[in-house]
Amino acid sequence: MASLTSFTDEARIALDTLTGRAATMFSSPSLRLGVTGLSRAGKTVFITALVHNLIHGGRLPLFEARKSGRISRARLEEQPDDAVPRFQYEDHVEALVNARIWPDSTRAISELRLTVEYESASGWNRMFSSGRLAIDIVDYPGEWLLDLPLLGKDFREFSKEAVDLAALPVRADLAAQWRELAVTVDPDADADEMTARRLAEAFAGYLRACKLDERALSTLPPGRFLMPGDLDGSPALTFSPLVLGDGKPARSGSLQAMMERRYEAYKTHVIKPFFREHVARLDRQIVLVDALQALNAGPWAMADLERALGEILACFRIGRGGFLTDFFSHRIDRILVAATKADHLHHESHDRLQAIVKRIADRAVKRADLTGAEVDVLAMAAVRATREGTVKHGREELPVIIGTPLKGETIGDEVFDGKTETAVFPGDLPARTDSAFETASGEIGENAIRFVRFRPPKLERTADGVTLSLPHIRLDRAMQFLLGDRLA
Repeated sequence: MASLTSFTDEARIALDTLTGRAATMFSSPSLRLGVTGLSRAGKTVFITALVHNLIHGGRLPLFEARKSGRISRARLEEQPDDAVPRFQYEDHVEALVNARIWPDSTRAISELRLTVEYESASGWNRMFSSGRLAIDIVDYPGEWLLDLPLLGKDFREFSKEAVDLAALPVRADLAAQWRELAVTVDPDADADEMTARRLAEAFAGYLRACKLDERALSTLPPGRFLMPGDLDGSPALTFSPLVLGDGKPARSGSLQAMMERRYEAYKTHVIKPFFREHVARLDRQIVLVDALQALNAGPWAMADLERALGEILACFRIGRGGFLTDFFSHRIDRILVAATKADHLHHESHDRLQAIVKRIADRAVKRADLTGAEVDVLAMAAVRATREGTVKHGREELPVIIGTPLKGETIGDEVFDGKTETAVFPGDLPARTDSAFETASGEIGENAIRFVRFRPPKLERTADGVTLSLPHIRLDRAMQFLLGDRLA
């Protein structure tokens, strides 16, 4: 990303980092953990489950500091940054535990500070360590990360890529209204606010249609068109790609000049501050991937997910810092790519889900050149909504998952009411990983795999009436990779 930022940007990042380091020099060490993923990948649920299990002593056998009993306490602290909204942990726990509904998706940036008190496993470290680690969890939409590559593209490059993507078979029908409008517009005509508005609304509508379950596409910049946050309704989002001909510069006062100016303003006033104030300050990162939604939609969606993940990974500042350089910059030295909703499959398919996401991640890592960072991939469920069982079908015993489908979910002709528990045979993921990415022709693929969504689980209580922590699948392994070495 250094090539996409100016000297002034880098100086501001260094000053911000130095100021933050100085403020915490004589207090507890801190770790900034970024949590991202495209919408409905489970960011809010992951953060809530991580904090809940740490505070309430959840079952975390693969998280060494908890397993060995070295963590004495974990507690929430005051929000560290007054300019950033607090992650509403208490509201999300209420939704999951009591209402048994999934909390609202991430719509903007939020933060939460969790302080863990622990005893170091090393006698030497116990002499010099405070035995406290402040974990600043930063939650932000993955759609906004997809904007960062725009910093290296001018308006003409942005327009060409958008036009080419919109012409793909999986997108062409969804983009029809915007494409029909764009080809009738003369970029050299006088700038007109209503024309700009119609183009922007049609383009945003096309991007929103791409996100729906039927297509489940992922590469959809500009991200604020989908997740506007505090820019909802702002003139800053009233621009659109154009169908441009030759490479002559835009005429002053033309529609093209207006669009170029607003595009550059979007980069300067929206994308750069987001990168400088949030992404450039991260130490660790988890990227959550809803591969099941893409598998439902078919190979086109899988290929688009791979493209999006590559662009997301390329946005991070990677590497291991030194004693002096750490005062002026943050570097991400560990990235976890996690396939979520593993509880929608029987455990026999977890390895296949992990292999599919590893294939996506390996290609994305290679393109993004993440030399200097440790990358891991796993299949997980931060909150496990199902349990496993078997049912007899003739002479066969089929592995099933048991849970309460969300209201309106269907299996065959049956429509669920959100109250009835049922056993579901989820089917098998393909044994050959590449088949998840293949189409028989150029047409949009129809995938035979279908997954239903379940309500959060009803939590067990002890004999004393104490509610147990949220169940999970491999959340402890994720925590060990992201936090374990800092609690050693």
